Amino acid sequence: MSEFATVLRSWRERVSPAEVGLPAGAGRRTAGLRREELAALAGVSVDYIVRLEQGRATHPSPQLLGALAVALRLTETERDHLYRAAGAAPPSRGVVPQHITPGVQRILDRLPDVPLAVFTAAHDIVAWNPLWSAMHGDPSCYVGLERNLVWRHFMLGHDGVEFDDEHERAFPADLAADLRAAVGRYPQDGRLARLVSRLRAESPEFERHWAGARVAEHRSSRKTYTGTAAGPITVDCDTLSVPDGDLRVVVYTVAPGSADEARLDLLRVTGLELFTSSALPAAQEPAAGSAPGSAG
Repeated sequence: MSEFATVLRSWRERVSPAEVGLPAGAGRRTAGLRREELAALAGVSVDYIVRLEQGRATHPSPQLLGALAVALRLTETERDHLYRAAGAAPPSRGVVPQHITPGVQRILDRLPDVPLAVFTAAHDIVAWNPLWSAMHGDPSCYVGLERNLVWRHFMLGHDGVEFDDEHERAFPADLAADLRAAVGRYPQDGRLARLVSRLRAESPEFERHWAGARVAEHRSSRKTYTGTAAGPITVDCDTLSVPDGDLRVVVYTVAPGSADEARLDLLRVTGLELFTSSALPAAQEPAAGSAPGSAG
């Protein structure tokens, strides 16, 4: 059996269903995840997981390896070994990290009652909970640059979201400044460089902020979502930094006892019936003789 098949099976069997929010159930032959459970978490077929564990499927794509690493709650060191065992180069330290660490995944798992999402240092959304989908719409429907918060703000606008006067001015400036800081940390990241180039060419507002050469991190803000299924909800938006993976955990909270709290409670019940996406965007199983590309 190949090293990849060995570690994939071993790491699957060490993850308990409770760790990924699944019921243990009765009559389990393993304390860890079943193949069908891992397949569902990674967004591939059970047959493909079987073929990977039997060494009959070779050269899984980097996108799929990333999805497996998250589903299996791998550390960064383990993730890199998974890539190498599959014959793929681990993600470069010179590009923006996208790996969801086990600790960040636990935050997602254990804070279902507040809208929460995880972004990279370049502001690409990489994970979210169902209540975030109920507030924003389902991010799994986004493709390419639509997954980037900075691109969406400057190029697609922010209909349905109202800021107070201070943050209406500060928010776009903070986004541009934070993106400049990311460019400084990841000068080898071609995708990030192309994002900035396109924004500068296509958004006069972004170019104006970029020309100011401000370097800063995005700050907390208050905003009102006017188009939710429960009516307008004013939230405090706090961004928590995860230094090890250079991730941003964005959390929305509301004032206790307020009308906003009541509406968020209603959204938690009614909105989740409309948006039931998983906390992570799914990878796609490669077709015969091919491999899926990057998520954009």
